[in-house]
Amino acid sequence: MKSAIVDYHKDEENHWVARLNCGHFQHVRHNPPWTNRPWVITLEGRQSMLGQELSCKKCDAGAEPDY
Repeated sequence: MKSAIVDYHKDEENHWVARLNCGHFQHVRHNPPWTNRPWVITLEGRQSMLGQELSCKKCDAGAEPDY
């Protein structure tokens, strides 16, 4: 299922996590070559992705919201 990014926070290891409108959290790391998300590095990049949809595996699995 696709869910839109509504906000971000950092986890205890200082990695960026997106808050999705479905109530789940999803890490949004820039970790080349496996994950190429250079937009996550800057505030402007993160703000530009607000409203963009990510595939939410937690929704697909029927998981309870993270918040």
